Amino acid sequence: MAGSVKKSPQNKPPDDDWRNTLYTIIFEADTPAGKRFDEILIVTILLSVIVVMLDSVKEIAASYGDLFYSLEWIFTIMFTVEYLLRLVCVGRPVRYATSFFGIIDLIAILPAYFSLLLPGSEYLLVIRSLRLLRIFRVLKLVQYLGEADLLIRALRASRRKITLFLFTVLNLVVILGSLMYVIEGGKNGFTSIPTSVYWAVITLTTVGYGDIVPETGLGQAVASVVMITGYSIIAVPTGIITSEISYASRYTKGRVCQNCSFEGHESDAKFCKRCGAELEIRS
Repeated sequence: MAGSVKKSPQNKPPDDDWRNTLYTIIFEADTPAGKRFDEILIVTILLSVIVVMLDSVKEIAASYGDLFYSLEWIFTIMFTVEYLLRLVCVGRPVRYATSFFGIIDLIAILPAYFSLLLPGSEYLLVIRSLRLLRIFRVLKLVQYLGEADLLIRALRASRRKITLFLFTVLNLVVILGSLMYVIEGGKNGFTSIPTSVYWAVITLTTVGYGDIVPETGLGQAVASVVMITGYSIIAVPTGIITSEISYASRYTKGRVCQNCSFEGHESDAKFCKRCGAELEIRS
């Protein structure tokens, strides 16, 4: 999977030869057998998601519903066996089962069993697409995880600004909705303040479904101002996050190890990820 269970003292496989071999195949993508296993698994996951999607189309399901049903249970049994094998070959099964990817693996098979009691829940099987995160491991795209960490840190740093911005927008749409309710009235579709607030939201976000349209001249003038304002509204959070990403990127790249000259450390790193030397603490 995207983040494999590493051979740490907690997760090191038992000494049994067959369990070590199984661990190597399932968790170690660097080996030929492990890489083939992950490639086959990714293709199987893709096919499973496609089957679920096609089964939701009534015209196709009418002709191939029985086939889709059989295939889905074949996939479910395969993924169930795979999940159990993962539990068997690690030293601490509970640690794996409660890990992020362990939970994803589990919820990827549960909807099929739930569908026996709750019809319709089988369509939740599209959540299996989350398991495609393992493609990062297969295609050696681990460097993208660093970029993802950069984005997460930027979002955290800007959360207060974005929260304040969203609160301001919320107040704005309530005021605009109330104003349009007074201007247009119920006869033009603005039957209540909540309905008018709904109109303000879709207009401010430039979605514009067209199900509610102002008819009066003053209402159309207000609508024009709201639509123009919507473009600036979209730009604000983008600018906030971009600024934080730029700052985090400069800070990360600027942290150079004095011992081996390696750069690219996280902002909160205390030691060099290459040589282990202590990094200079910045104020």
